[in-house]
Amino acid sequence: MDQKVRVRYAPSPTGFLHIGNAQSALFNYLFARHFNGTMVLRIEDTDTKRNVEDGEASQKENLHWLGIDWDEGPNKPNPKYAPYRQSERNKEGIYHKYIQELLDKGIAYKDYSTEEELAEMRERQKANNEPPHYDGRWYGKSEEEQKAAEAKGLKPTIRFHFPKDHDYEWDDIARGHVSFNSDNLGGDFIIEKSDGMPTYNFAVVVDDHTMDITHVLRGADHISNTPKQIAIYEALGWDHPTFCHIPLIFNPKTRKKLSKRDKDTLQFISEYKKHGYLHEAIFNFIAFLGWSPVGEREIYSKDELIKVYDPKRMSKAPAYFDQKKLDWMNAQYIKSMSIDELTDRTMKLIKEGETEEAERLQTIPEDQLTTLLKKTIEVHQRDVNKLLEVVQYAWSYYTVLDQSFNYDLLKDNEDFANDDVLAVIKGLKDKLENGGDDLDYSQAIKEVGKDTGIKGRGLYFPLNLAFTGSTSAPQIYEIMDIYSRDTDIELLDRMIKAFEN
Repeated sequence: MDQKVRVRYAPSPTGFLHIGNAQSALFNYLFARHFNGTMVLRIEDTDTKRNVEDGEASQKENLHWLGIDWDEGPNKPNPKYAPYRQSERNKEGIYHKYIQELLDKGIAYKDYSTEEELAEMRERQKANNEPPHYDGRWYGKSEEEQKAAEAKGLKPTIRFHFPKDHDYEWDDIARGHVSFNSDNLGGDFIIEKSDGMPTYNFAVVVDDHTMDITHVLRGADHISNTPKQIAIYEALGWDHPTFCHIPLIFNPKTRKKLSKRDKDTLQFISEYKKHGYLHEAIFNFIAFLGWSPVGEREIYSKDELIKVYDPKRMSKAPAYFDQKKLDWMNAQYIKSMSIDELTDRTMKLIKEGETEEAERLQTIPEDQLTTLLKKTIEVHQRDVNKLLEVVQYAWSYYTVLDQSFNYDLLKDNEDFANDDVLAVIKGLKDKLENGGDDLDYSQAIKEVGKDTGIKGRGLYFPLNLAFTGSTSAPQIYEIMDIYSRDTDIELLDRMIKAFEN
């Protein structure tokens, strides 16, 4: 690109970082890094009533966890553009300066309508089957009429006045040419609230212009805002940035935009972190929500995605959230990592203690827990989708003697003679009691099969049940190695007693 690229991710701290926020942040990040540009983080906190405590902190902490950093913004100021919170910029008078300019030009005006009057207007429009719109009742009012309203204690909002039958259009990177007519935009809209706070559609224009933003990448749900913003750009005599409206993320079951009511899908990035998804996998997965590179390949590192990123390959269609694909992708990353790396990450998950199993495992001495985790990962690295499953397996193995197994799975099964089951269990118990510290459990099991003449299901189902409570399990000799020798023997003893009684 000829111009120096400057993009921004501009969340509102009205909630925590969710999958839709992360998608916008990630595409801005890829765009900036691919074109050697600058990424700005700006906190749009003008909706003070809806701002939540730690909303900004959640955004920043979870962006860092995903591997998304920024060049300017809170904690990384550039004196030319700081501050980067709209509430602070408002105190500096940045927005009102341009509000006044529009008032002076007669493009903006004061509206003293009360909430009751506006509600009555909407009800009347509804009764007449009219689309909801502001009817312009305060446009062109005299200074005397304004003073009379103020004498009643009314505080005005400031509205932007649309010209009649004017087209606002732009060439969108993702969606091509887009056009809206001013007569279909809901009437003159508020640019400053009665408390003096600028509204989103006004503040974002001033911020993007004064911060030299060249490209705006945001969700497709903002398309209806864009013509209002272009109207402000035109009124102030500014060129607007290049827009790219990112596909929304849809629930494949409802075929509607992903919602907080969709209980079958995790919403917030902190939840993915808590469940043991790897940040590399989440980054990779989100990159494919509404965009794809050339070819069939699906596993990309962050650096590879930056290199191949092409904004022109953004989809126009909604992106469907595929939980099975995410689990598969996370599993691929788990399989590719070393035991030590996975142990460290699982240990960190446990120390953060955001699940019941994690809190319980915190009571185990760290050196003992590290050994338990390594052995658990050695067994399950090939079959888990997320690290929370490792935590759950580790807790299950640690508390195996506190669990009750249903031995009737084999005891009442006509396919397994009780004498054969006992022969296998007693045979292995004998090997454990008489074998040395270097006993090879895999070899011991093979010898039991040879000694008893019992093979296949007849050999392994009883052992699986003895050590896990289930007739299906990974390599049982690996699970035996997770337990102490005494625990292995006690588990075999329990099953012997169950079959002899």
